[in-house]
Amino acid sequence: MTAPGARDPRGRGWLRLFLTLFVFPTLLGGIAWLIGGRPLTFDLIRRAVAARYPDLRGIGTAELAPRLDGAERPVLLDARTEAEYAVSHLRGARRIDPAHPALDPLSDVPKTAAIVVYCSVGYRSASVAGWLTEQGFRNVRNLEGGLFRWANEGRRMCQGERRVTQVHPYDRTWGLLLEPAHRANATPVKGSWPVP
Repeated sequence: MTAPGARDPRGRGWLRLFLTLFVFPTLLGGIAWLIGGRPLTFDLIRRAVAARYPDLRGIGTAELAPRLDGAERPVLLDARTEAEYAVSHLRGARRIDPAHPALDPLSDVPKTAAIVVYCSVGYRSASVAGWLTEQGFRNVRNLEGGLFRWANEGRRMCQGERRVTQVHPYDRTWGLLLEPAHRANATPVKGSWPVP
């Protein structure tokens, strides 16, 4: 038993654990956001994706953009929800369910075709790209920074055939990665994905 007025060493252990696991990372994340903003956050996401999917090849927005107008245009797969896709997507993109991917959108695509998968920031699409590789597709790449980075750079998006400039923000927190002018007013995504 602890003497009156003495500190309980077990209590400090829990406090130290709480500070280490929750408070310090939150403060560091906030400081990183203030110092580095969106570019740093996109880089951290890219690194997290690379750590989780080390064999997955990425493609940057600057590398993908000219390919969309080229003769060997890649197959584009949008790994977001129907609600997100309805707000905007890349021209010609086929939607694939990120939670339950199926090969239906690729029934006419050879296993050697160039495929680029994207989502909001690149995490859901990395999961789908990894799954496609397991299905035997040999030229799959993940769009680094996803549609959020693409939109922030002012690149072309559409809604059907109409050109648009806004993207579904996924939710209030992740939507902060979008420049305010590109953030659509939309209902947050509900589901099991903690990262867009």
